[in-house]
Amino acid sequence: MSEKKIPRVSFPADVRPDTLAVREGLPATPWGENSEALFLTSSFVHPDAATAAARFANEEEAFVYTRFTNPTVMMMERRLAALEGTEACIAASSGMAAILLMVMGLLKAGDHIVCSQSVFGSTIKLLGGEFARFGIETTFVSQTDVAEWQRALRPNTKLLFAETPTNPLTEVCDIAALAGIAHAAGAWLAVDNCFCSPALQQPSKLGADLIIHSGTKYLDGQGRVIAGALCASEALVEGKFVPVMRSAGMSLSPFNAWVVLKGLETLAIRMEAQSARALQLATWLEQHPQVERVYYPGLASHPQHELAMRQQKGCGGAVLSFIVRGEAQGGPEHVRQKAFHVIDQTQICSITANLGDTKTTITHPSSTSHGRLTEPQRQAAGITQGLIRVAVGLEDVQDLIADLARGLDTLPA
Repeated sequence: MSEKKIPRVSFPADVRPDTLAVREGLPATPWGENSEALFLTSSFVHPDAATAAARFANEEEAFVYTRFTNPTVMMMERRLAALEGTEACIAASSGMAAILLMVMGLLKAGDHIVCSQSVFGSTIKLLGGEFARFGIETTFVSQTDVAEWQRALRPNTKLLFAETPTNPLTEVCDIAALAGIAHAAGAWLAVDNCFCSPALQQPSKLGADLIIHSGTKYLDGQGRVIAGALCASEALVEGKFVPVMRSAGMSLSPFNAWVVLKGLETLAIRMEAQSARALQLATWLEQHPQVERVYYPGLASHPQHELAMRQQKGCGGAVLSFIVRGEAQGGPEHVRQKAFHVIDQTQICSITANLGDTKTTITHPSSTSHGRLTEPQRQAAGITQGLIRVAVGLEDVQDLIADLARGLDTLPA
């Protein structure tokens, strides 16, 4: 590539993340806009044929075609990379598309993945089902048992994949320990950072090679668009992922990129406020007689509480789950109906499987986000019929407590 580069915003050397969240991107156009421009164009015009040829051959850095180069998308990528502390980022059409892009860029038939058995249901289906058809095998292991990850390694293991905290049980893995295992085996470590976002956790600083995002969640923050991203070194992004994106086209639209770009400006203050509300709600739930167990890293009762506080800047995040009491007395179907009752009595929470919104959402994972899994897969991941997940938004927490109490207080003793 020639020395001609797309320009960067000029910052002092010691500029901090909160400033990058508002300012990183591209320099303003000659029009001098203060809010980032939205470039709704499929293609870009070149001054002459020779320049067009050079740009299409990747001999000159420039915007060519929005399937793989667009100014608005680049602004979002640069901003997210700055917040994650990585050299580069590539945006994708969804979080699942980002995982697809990563596997297509890094692996081939005959390679092996070690993955947490507690990750998002669609991730389990993609890695364990769809890619198995193309000769890439995945072994699923305990999220928290480092020794089990070690034992699962094979000579052909190329990737370790973790999600921390997990969806929906908020299990936390030791990122640094998994990075050590991966690198000793000549493999990459990928971490899905959806629940924490870079506002609370930077996996790259703990040794992760790749950071996955569903920008649909906290990066947008208001449930408006579908988006994904993959943060990594410049060598991986430019050498492995851009060529796949250019051919396969799981591209993020400029409009969706612009929405996420603006969402990143308020990411830190939203995560702080929503995490504080989640801790209050989790503390209340833990004391309720109809609740068997609460899963929330901010609680001292959480098995990985101390690890979470170290990795997540002392914050538990905004997602919690709890189990409605009663399975031992009436079995799975009985407790499923109790969980449905709690959900159906809410008047404020939105009954939807999305999360990361300023509006609190509530869902029954066994029949929604993990509904496509087999029962053994759900059991291995700890997804029982009495489990309810709440992604806490920005409503008054006392209103949220009253909303859940409507259902919990009317359950039979």
